[in-house]
Amino acid sequence: MKTIRTFSDYIATVIPGKVRKISVNAGLGCPNRDGTVGSGGCIFCNNDAFCPRYTRGLQGITQQIEEGIRFTANKGRADAFLVYFQSYSNTYGPTGKLVRLYEEALAFPGVAGLVIATRPDCLAPDLLDYFERRFGRLAPAGHPFLLVELGMESTLDRTLELINRGHDHACSVTAANALSERGIAVGAHLILGLPGESESDWIGHAHRISSMPVTTLKLHQLQVIRGTALERMYAEDPGIVSLPTAEEYAASVRRFVAALRDGIYLDRFVSETPRDMVVAPSWGLKPSEFQKLI
Repeated sequence: MKTIRTFSDYIATVIPGKVRKISVNAGLGCPNRDGTVGSGGCIFCNNDAFCPRYTRGLQGITQQIEEGIRFTANKGRADAFLVYFQSYSNTYGPTGKLVRLYEEALAFPGVAGLVIATRPDCLAPDLLDYFERRFGRLAPAGHPFLLVELGMESTLDRTLELINRGHDHACSVTAANALSERGIAVGAHLILGLPGESESDWIGHAHRISSMPVTTLKLHQLQVIRGTALERMYAEDPGIVSLPTAEEYAASVRRFVAALRDGIYLDRFVSETPRDMVVAPSWGLKPSEFQKLI
């Protein structure tokens, strides 16, 4: 059976010691909500489902890092921190503003680098140039670490259109290549179980992701979240989505992972969402418990 390499395994190759990730909310928007690309957002998305509650009401990045370190103190000692720009599209906005936010995080004592989650259609040329000079191919020795996570969600254009994503798979390929060519590590997000997709489609995702310069991968099971278009669609027609048991999903994930090329680190297998926000499925398992099923 293929050995699963985790995000922790990867970080150990680039940052020495014990590293803890601290999530922040930069207050940035999304082009699929403000009319630039579309309106209403993706059918599955409610930002409150994955925005850490300790960030709410805190405006500054520095304050959020301080609170995040306190909030995660039960995870034990940390030799360094990664600041995770998680909520919405964190490369969306004027480049000068984005750079100020990133540099504020990097100035915090003990921060060794950034993880930036975004959409593949939100990478302006001047921002890519900044990444290359600050973190990538043109950066000086000893530069901070950067991983840019691209929300690809699916590699099938018909699915991307159905979920109101606002970009096609070719956009994801272009973005991953642009980052990799500049020496920036690329992460990908995929949702397994989107409407109309079968397990054979998931295996196709694995093959297409394997052909891209992707270093880390996050898998999310499809969840029907309160306050989303998908919740309304599910109420009208529950058959629009297939909701496997945890055991069934774990078996599918094993087959998905077997189809991936070696060298991709698995950051997560399931989403962890506040239970009061989940309509279905309700497995009641923490990610660590689910990983035992894998």
